[in-house]
Parts: sequence; C-alpha cells; structure tokens
Amino acid sequence: MTTKKTAIKNSKKAVVLLSGGLDSSTTLAIARVEGFDVYAMSFRYGQRNRMELISAENIAKSLGAKQHNIIDIDLRLFGASALTADIDVPKDRTENEMSENIPITYVPARNTIFLSYALAWAEVLEADTIFIGVNAIDYSGYPDCRPEYIVAYQQMANLATQAAVEGKTKLTIRTPLINKTKAEIIKIGTALGVDYSLTLSCYDPDTEGRACSSCDSCQLRKKGFEDADVPDPTRYQ
Repeated sequence: MTTKKTAIKNSKKAVVLLSGGLDSSTTLAIARVEGFDVYAMSFRYGQRNRMELISAENIAKSLGAKQHNIIDIDLRLFGASALTADIDVPKDRTENEMSENIPITYVPARNTIFLSYALAWAEVLEADTIFIGVNAIDYSGYPDCRPEYIVAYQQMANLATQAAVEGKTKLTIRTPLINKTKAEIIKIGTALGVDYSLTLSCYDPDTEGRACSSCDSCQLRKKGFEDADVPDPTRYQ
C-alpha cells in the first residue's frame, strides 16, 4: 500500500519558475520533496545579469528537475527597469528606503508574463500546479509579489485555459515562501539540501558571477544568512 501511494505521489507534475536565486531554488526543492515531477522554467528576458541563468541551470540539475526550459523574450523593448535598461542599480539603501517606494529594479509586468508562459506549459503537460517563489515579507516592494496578486492571477488562469473550462484540470498557483522571512527560507532550504553556493540573487554581479554585496537583494540575502545563523556561501566582489 505504501509503495502504491508513493508511486501515485511521484506522478504529479508541476511547473516551477526558476530564476536561479535563493527563493526560487528553495521553492523548487519544496516542490520536489512534496513529490512533484518538476519542470523548471527560466527566462532570458533581456536582463543585464545573464549569470543568473547559469545558476538556474546548475540548480535545476542539482535538485533533479525533470526538464528545464529557458525561454527567450525581450523586455528591453519596454525598458524602465534597472535590470533591463542602462539605469544604475540602487546600492547601500536602508530597509526603510527599500520599502518606501516600488524600486527601479521592478520589471514591469514580469511575473504576469512569466506566469503566462508557465500556465501554457502546465496545460500542455497536464500539470495542475505552478510554483513561484514570490515573497511578501523580505522583498523590495514589487506589486506582483503580493498574495492578492497571486489569488487574482489564479482566478484568471482558471478562466483562460481549455483544461480548466472543460473541467479536466483546475490550476493552483503555489507560493510556499510568500509569508516567510529570508532566514526562515534559508533554514527550510538548508534542511532540504539546497546548495546555496549555486544560487545568485544579486542585481548587479560582475562578469565572473560574484555578487556586488550592496544592492537591495544582496543586503536582504546577507541579513537572511546572518539571522538564520547559517554560513553565507555567496561569492562577493
């Protein structure tokens, strides 16, 4: 009986959005431990930091993703973000400064675009779950990381696909880290065997993939390791 249940559990499929950063890598590990066959999806979207895709590939292999697709799109066409345009990445900001306004590192509609691609692949795979590592606590104020956004997108998704309309598959968007601090996320990932030395969270790494240590993302990551009392394996400039 136990063997049969395990076999059924392991037949589940999920699409996991994987950036190569700390949160998405931990999310992939959670999906795997919950028994999903993981189909990881990353994007070459015109980001100035291409090193994160190397991290995504390494994490997908390390954590046993069934398949890893890297999708080519070009959000540089719209600009207006320090991650895609020739705009300085904010450095050395306080936590209060990080939370005052939506930062220039916000990429317009990025999660909406990424989730739409994940939705299409999930329908083809006949997968009923998408995992995304959004976080509404230790984050930089992005509007598409909020719980109400995910709820609204899930509702829309189930109105938009043939599988849902015909009653074959109702999609669920899982956000297991949305109410976790960075320290809690790191503790979870460490327990699940995530090799954080493979991950890259920095908004402005150098050509060797070393983190800048002073952008918002680096500061939140460093504080997370300190608060979790876990050695930080990040390579800094």
